[in-house]
Amino acid sequence: LYLWIFGDNVEDALGHIRYLLFYLAGGVAAAITHIVFDPNSTIPTVGASGAIAAALGAYLILYPQSKVQTIVPVGRAASVTLVPAIFVLGLWFVLQLFQGIASLGVDEEVGGVAVWAHIGGFVFGLALAKLLAKPRSEYGGANFDANVRRPRLA
Repeated sequence: LYLWIFGDNVEDALGHIRYLLFYLAGGVAAAITHIVFDPNSTIPTVGASGAIAAALGAYLILYPQSKVQTIVPVGRAASVTLVPAIFVLGLWFVLQLFQGIASLGVDEEVGGVAVWAHIGGFVFGLALAKLLAKPRSEYGGANFDANVRRPRLA
């Protein structure tokens, strides 16, 4: 879901080939981060979540003013509303960071998720997005139309 919501816009900003290379490198950076912070982990790092986290970090840098339709619980009901992407992605990152820090002193695996891979991928995306992006005029930057669909990898 995250790749579908955020990844296609990052692909627009980077271009197809750069996005593919960025995505693969983000996965490698995520796996390395997981190994560095949790070298004794038995959690396999075979998923794409670290690479997707890199796309999330890149989205935050490339589209800082964007908003995301989100389901927000209101009492016993829920409401669909536009929420700033910086809030949604910032909250997601903080939750990953808390889980990662909490897992450092624990001998057994908690939850079976490589959260340090998520953290590493996200930071990788934050760091490299601006370096790899096409000029803002080519992809729309903060003024993109999310309803325009083009052929994409993500």
